[in-house]
Amino acid sequence: MTQQTIPVLDLREWDAGPGPRRDAFVKTLGDALTDIGFFAVTNHGVDSALIEQAYKLSQDFFLLPDATRRSYEDPKLKGQRGYTSFGREHAKGSTAPDLKEFWHVGQELPEGHRFGAVYGVNLWPGEVPQFKPVMLKLFNQLETCAKKLLEGCALYVGESQGFMRDMVDDGDSILRIIHYPPIPEDRAPQSVRAAAHEDINLITLLCESTAEGLELLQRDGTWRPIHALQGQIVCDAGDMLAHVTNGLYRSTTHRVVNPPNDRERRFSMPFFVHPRGEVDLTPRPECVARSGGTANFPQRTARTYLLERLREIGLG
Repeated sequence: MTQQTIPVLDLREWDAGPGPRRDAFVKTLGDALTDIGFFAVTNHGVDSALIEQAYKLSQDFFLLPDATRRSYEDPKLKGQRGYTSFGREHAKGSTAPDLKEFWHVGQELPEGHRFGAVYGVNLWPGEVPQFKPVMLKLFNQLETCAKKLLEGCALYVGESQGFMRDMVDDGDSILRIIHYPPIPEDRAPQSVRAAAHEDINLITLLCESTAEGLELLQRDGTWRPIHALQGQIVCDAGDMLAHVTNGLYRSTTHRVVNPPNDRERRFSMPFFVHPRGEVDLTPRPECVARSGGTANFPQRTARTYLLERLREIGLG
């Protein structure tokens, strides 16, 4: 049996309520994010059958003709909703395109919501009618799990339990459904499925992908594989969480490498948990004091930082 290579938490320990079990959960979570920036969680409340159904529908969409898929790529949405074609995104600082295509699902906001014009409206593939209800249900379950994890993140660094959870109410969170097709023979020599990068957001929840390939960069410069195990969601800290905690939480570089068999497809579904745009990412005074007394990041809002980073990776 394959053993996971990162700390594994059980969300039932958090759900047990205040007491020793929850305290131990918070410590394990915080220690993992300060050490390697990653952990996995079980009994997370996300329906495994729903994840399986979502992957089946993802395959149904991504195997549609190229012209059909591209009809859902709206330039006005700048890659933040609907389809993004193969090779469009690249890692920050890299000119080689990543070997992937993907679909973005965001908050499904009611008409007239104050963020409706900011976030954009979700697109839905008419050729796969169950895509919308299944992906929205998955989005909601992942968001519920993420809010619990953010409560634990806040407690570990001495903030109130709701401090980080409240940041993501009506936040610009994104469910990204990714297809890594067979490796094309004419690819750029330096292109991989996802080049080394750090996530932009607060935390990322990654549903068990359909194949291996995810690796994190360790402090000694070597790469550690992270396994896609049934029943586990992998979580990592993003740059926004590092900013607000003054680097106490590590936004760790990671990548998805090409498979030994170039014909192997891979699907994955990361849930990027974002705050509302007006949220202040200035390092918290408590975190500055715990990390040497000097603020390591400038004052900025989540929206300002997001737009800056999206431009850097070709989605601005």
